[in-house]
Amino acid sequence: MRRQPAESRRERVECAVTTAQDLDVTPTPLALLLLGREADPSSERGVDCPGDLPAPSDPGLVERARAARERLGEKVFVLGHHYQRDEVIQFADVTGDSFKLAQQAAARPEAEFIVFCGVHFMAESADILTTDAQAVVLPDLAAGCSMADMATAEQVAECWDVLTDAGVADVTVPVSYMNSSADIKAFTGRHGGTICTSSNAERALDWAFAQRDAGAGKVLFLPDQHLGRNTAIRNLGLAPEDCVVYNPHRPNGGLTTGQLRAAKMILWRGHCSVHGRFSLDSVDEVRARIPGVNVLVHPECKHEVVAAADRVGSTEHIIKVLDAAPAGSKWAVGTELNLVRRLAKQHPDKEIVFLDRTVCFCSTMNRIDLPHLVWALESLADGKLVNRIEVDKETEHFAKLALERMLALP
Repeated sequence: MRRQPAESRRERVECAVTTAQDLDVTPTPLALLLLGREADPSSERGVDCPGDLPAPSDPGLVERARAARERLGEKVFVLGHHYQRDEVIQFADVTGDSFKLAQQAAARPEAEFIVFCGVHFMAESADILTTDAQAVVLPDLAAGCSMADMATAEQVAECWDVLTDAGVADVTVPVSYMNSSADIKAFTGRHGGTICTSSNAERALDWAFAQRDAGAGKVLFLPDQHLGRNTAIRNLGLAPEDCVVYNPHRPNGGLTTGQLRAAKMILWRGHCSVHGRFSLDSVDEVRARIPGVNVLVHPECKHEVVAAADRVGSTEHIIKVLDAAPAGSKWAVGTELNLVRRLAKQHPDKEIVFLDRTVCFCSTMNRIDLPHLVWALESLADGKLVNRIEVDKETEHFAKLALERMLALP
């Protein structure tokens, strides 16, 4: 059984359970780990900070963060992803999606420290695009991304071997979503592919198909199957049967040679744990509950949700749509809850609700909280570099090739 990557973390919860003493059994280390009673430092880096983490209830956290920022001055540049909680966003110099933030980091060569309030793959992208003289810091190393963790370098290399054995690797171009690890971006660069965002996925796919003979080309889309499928069907006019899903946990990806040869889009079996939870029932329920509501969703949602929505677009697109929406309009938004709540506060003249009745934050993004941010800033102000994210030079080289191909897209 494959061990999950270090960036993948389980949320710990306290459960009401019968004690081991009651059952007269000795719990195994694994059982204790799953119950949150023990820790595995080798696979849970970032759970403990090498210093004193401020208590979440500390009433002076905001002032401490401000004081540390003031001590650091222009040496530090703080980036905040849209999905971060408000207590963190208030200290961001720039807010945005993952690629915008990485670009902003690269545009600040005078900043010695880039504090990235996001998740691991985002900090990796910032390190790839910034200079060697800059240090990218992730306040909590346990802030990973479940989607990015669904495609490991070993699994993708094995997939390419399967495509080679099927005789289709030579006509396949990898296109990897920005929400992927540096290793996957490097794989994409090595094999002549490009990176895409949810905003430019259509252009990236058009480019990829144009790299091979008309009618023969294929795309291996990593790691989010939903963005790949939605873009292929909604924007490029492909049929659902043109898409197959490669499952890395099954022999040959669970696909026959015939299926691989017939497919136009080979979709990796990955998804966003937040966007993937929205369902057609969510759409039907909100339409019944709020007459006249506009359903606005992210393209990481399932195809049936996207097909039933009124508007579909990236995080930046969602923000722009709601900014421009007329007063009195009603919106049900299918994206991360922190952002939806923030947009509702910013637009009190509009009715903006979360698409699903069940609350769902991005749990790994929420690991970056005010105590971790204060700890990181105070450590830097005291001359201690903590939680630095570094991508090795070879990986950086090929990942940058893939990113540069994206930047050159027409």
